[in-house]
Amino acid sequence: MTAYFNGVVVREPGARPSVAELRLPEIGRGRVRVRIRAAGVCHSDLSMVNGTIRPAYPLVLGHEAAGEVVEAGEHVTRAAVGDLVVLNWQPPCRTCWFCRQGEPWLCSTSSGAASLANGVTLDGVPVQVALGLGAFADQVVAPENAVIRVPQSLGADVAALLSCGVLTGTGAVRNTAQVAAGESVVVIGLGGVGLSVVAAARAAGASDVIAVDVSSAKADLALAAGATDFVVSSDTLSKEIRSRTSGRGADHAFECVGRSQTIRAAWRATRRGGKVTVVGMGANDDLVSLSALDIFSSSRTLRSSVYGQADQDVAIPSLASDVMSGVLKLDYLITDRIKLSDVPLAFEQMARGEGARSVVLW
Repeated sequence: MTAYFNGVVVREPGARPSVAELRLPEIGRGRVRVRIRAAGVCHSDLSMVNGTIRPAYPLVLGHEAAGEVVEAGEHVTRAAVGDLVVLNWQPPCRTCWFCRQGEPWLCSTSSGAASLANGVTLDGVPVQVALGLGAFADQVVAPENAVIRVPQSLGADVAALLSCGVLTGTGAVRNTAQVAAGESVVVIGLGGVGLSVVAAARAAGASDVIAVDVSSAKADLALAAGATDFVVSSDTLSKEIRSRTSGRGADHAFECVGRSQTIRAAWRATRRGGKVTVVGMGANDDLVSLSALDIFSSSRTLRSSVYGQADQDVAIPSLASDVMSGVLKLDYLITDRIKLSDVPLAFEQMARGEGARSVVLW
C-alpha cells in the first residue's frame, strides 16, 4: 500500500523551500517507517538550502528528529511499533575499518552521504532525502540501524535534539577535547550546537566558560546554558579572552560556526599548549591560513569533532538518561515551537543568527 506524506522540499540551491506531497517507498526488509513527532531546524539543513553543502536535488530537508515507529519490516529487531526513537543520520555499518577500529562516527559506509534517493513526487520525480533521512516530513522510511530507542517519558521534542545538536556539542566536550574540571573554555558561535558545548563544559566542571557570538541577544541564552561570561565577537576577541584568563588564553576553544575567520579567532584565543576543537562544518573553498612558525611555537592542538566522536547507539541513550535525571538541562535550547510550514521562516531566522533551536512539532 502506497504511503503519502508532506515534506519540506528544496528544488535547487538557493531556492526557497516549500511543503510538497510525496510518496514514500515500501519499507522492505530491515527497514522501519517512522511517524515524525518533532524535528529540529539545524544549520546543516540551511547549508543545503543555500548551497554551502551541495547534495542532489530536489531534496527533502531535515535530519535532527524523533518519532514513533509505525511499521517494521522483516527481521527488524532494534525497534517495535509504538517505540519512541531518535533518528541517527550517520548510522554506523559496524563492519568497515573505521567501525572495527572503534570509530563509528567515521563510518566509511555512511560518512559523506549528504543525500540518498528515497521517495518520489506525485508526478513521479525521484527525490533525495537529507543525510539519508529527510525528517522535515510527516513520515520517513529508514534502515533499522538509523533508529535508537529512548524512553517515552523523555518527550519527542527533547529527544529530537539528541539526534544532532546536543550529541555533537556534548561529544565535542566529553570525547574530543576531554575538558577537565578547573579548565577554562571559550565557545565561539551560540546556535544549538554551541550552546550544547557551553552546557557540557560547565557540567564537566570548567572554571570559566566564556561564550562568544556576534549577537548580544545571545547573552541570556548563553548564561542559561551555564556560561560564566559572554563576549560579543570583535577584532579584539583574543585580547578579551586573555583578559579573562590570566593573560594566557583559554585552555580550550570550541569553534561552532564553520568559518575560517572564526577558526583563526579560536586559535588566537587559546593559550600555548591549549586545544582548539572545530565543531562547525564549513565550505570546501574557505581555507584556513596559519603560519608555520605559529603552529610550531604555540604548541596548540587543532582538530575537528565529527558528530561528537560518539558511538551514537551508546551516547544517545546515555544523554537521554542524563536529561531525565537532571544532569543535563535542555529547556533553554528550544526557543521556538513551529509547524512544518514554518520551516522556511525558521531558516531565515537562523540565517540572521536569532534564537537557538526551532523545533517542528506534529
